[in-house]
Amino acid sequence: MSGILIRKARREDCPQILALIKQLAVYEREPDAVIVSPAHFEESGFGENPVWWAFVAEEKGIILGFALYYIRYSTWKGQRIYLEDICVDQKMRGKGIGKILFESLLEEAEQGEYSGLVWQVLDWNEPAINFYKKYNTSFDDAWLNCSIDF
Repeated sequence: MSGILIRKARREDCPQILALIKQLAVYEREPDAVIVSPAHFEESGFGENPVWWAFVAEEKGIILGFALYYIRYSTWKGQRIYLEDICVDQKMRGKGIGKILFESLLEEAEQGEYSGLVWQVLDWNEPAINFYKKYNTSFDDAWLNCSIDF
């Protein structure tokens, strides 16, 4: 892992992060689901009122992976970090990059005094499920995902 830097994302990272998001969509069997424009993505993370933040794994100017998150509010537990996506370039998986990104996010949650870290994982994504089990994760199958698209 020598030479790989974990740091907060910067505006200029957006094109590479978005490329990895598209790679993730293909992996998750939704290749046409990414419809966010590059301008909207960038503005949402680095505009006047950002709504997302990210850690990136970088080597020689290339983003190898990211963990993108935002703050959500639970009426029962207060502020929590919500991990929207974590993705490592498919050519770089299995090298511990995802572990370092995830642990950076855990550290952010602990230092920021958030009440926890929450996320979703697809029920068929065994590699991700097995990864999360290493962190004593609680899996909750009682809730259904709901959404309305416009």
